[in-house]
Amino acid sequence: MPPKSKTRTVFVCQQCGSEQPKWTGRCPDCGQWNTFVETVVAPSPSQTAYGRPDGSGMGGTATHPVPLSQVKSEDFARIKAPGEEFNRVLGGGIVPGSLVLIGGDPGIGKSTLLLQVGAELALWGDKSVLYVSGEESPQQIKLRAQRLGINPDRLLLLSETDLEAILPQIEALDPQLVIIDSIQTMYLPELSSAAGSVSQVRECAARLMRVAKTRGIPIVLVGHVTKEGAIAGPRVLEHMVDAVLYLDGTPSPQPPWPARGLRPSRRPWWQGPRGRSSGVRRPPWPRPRWPAP
Repeated sequence: MPPKSKTRTVFVCQQCGSEQPKWTGRCPDCGQWNTFVETVVAPSPSQTAYGRPDGSGMGGTATHPVPLSQVKSEDFARIKAPGEEFNRVLGGGIVPGSLVLIGGDPGIGKSTLLLQVGAELALWGDKSVLYVSGEESPQQIKLRAQRLGINPDRLLLLSETDLEAILPQIEALDPQLVIIDSIQTMYLPELSSAAGSVSQVRECAARLMRVAKTRGIPIVLVGHVTKEGAIAGPRVLEHMVDAVLYLDGTPSPQPPWPARGLRPSRRPWWQGPRGRSSGVRRPPWPRPRWPAP
């Protein structure tokens, strides 16, 4: 008989995700105060050391190394979103299978922007767009859509926060784009912590990333920000996604027309350093000219 899995209690920093065996006032990794929350960890006995029940790769199928020269990229085309500026920020368009995180202050217009993008893709694309909202009801989203003058039939709304109920809908619909608004409201029932905690945000993002990569479906995550302006949740969230975008509000000379700017906090993986495609090159001088300490 296999040994029973034992639960253990750890204290997780809500700022950086650091785990400590006992509570401490100041996080030794990020330096923040009073950020540790007690979390019960229950490992699954069915999982192997690689985190999968059968040791397989993403999607449950066996994986094997493939030579780079044999990887086909002819059919790997970006999805052109409405608006030249949105495509330019993403390096030329939305890449299939990518995971993009958009953050911004409350009320800055994240949901409105993504609703417009999803409506245009649903209107002119060949597939549907799934908009998952954990903060608003379909009626509230409908009111915003009426104000914007958009009403496409292939823009599907889902008001749900249980990720185990959302993932089957994504796989069944196979949409051209999925919008999750927001990642801090999603939760997995198998985890004992509350929605928005470090463990919930980290695991929900990992599940969505797995679906995006295996099915080739681009997923856009809306993220809350803290009072310091950083994405709420563990810092590992920004490293899991392919691109991090911020929607900022800038003052305008005319108060009735406030300006909004969408900027990349971390450049997408499909875009070269500072927009170049030549990669990292050797400097012309023989050795780095670093300033003396």
